[in-house]
Amino acid sequence: MGRWEPGASGRLREAALALYLERGFEQTMVADIAERAGVTARTFFRYFGDKREVLFDGSSELEERSLAALEAAPATASALDAVSAALDAAAETIGDNRDLARARQRVITANASLRERELIKLTSMSAAVAGGLRQRGIGDAEASLAAETGIAVFRVAFERWVNAAEDRDFGDVIHETLTQLRTLTAAS
Repeated sequence: MGRWEPGASGRLREAALALYLERGFEQTMVADIAERAGVTARTFFRYFGDKREVLFDGSSELEERSLAALEAAPATASALDAVSAALDAAAETIGDNRDLARARQRVITANASLRERELIKLTSMSAAVAGGLRQRGIGDAEASLAAETGIAVFRVAFERWVNAAEDRDFGDVIHETLTQLRTLTAAS
């Protein structure tokens, strides 16, 4: 098993997801993932802190890109429009590999500790977006509300996208969901 073979992190991700789907998350050990990927367990830990992080290692990139888009939004943008820019960046970061997203979501849904980790990730993202909105001069309550609303839109849109029968662009589903929210709040 080669320690520094190219593509090890990608192979580890693929092996982990396949094993999680075959055996279940709890029944899959790091040694199993490493063996399937053709590397050592030590190599696994060079890329991931634990077997959960195989599913969540993109969280920091997602947050960074979303915050960069939030910061780049026009100064005249409303809080919700700035959040919409952050959601666009999140959609681009996730990409359009719906099969991968479906598989990942199946693994997360089947395990309570992974569902908890996913909620922690979303809470962290909400706090970061709210902080970014505050830096734009938006008040505390409005920043928190806009950030939480953005996370709600993200969650609903992600579920719709992953479960859709037809192949759709994730960004389009986010925009449709945000439009539905705006229609819903305008009708109130």
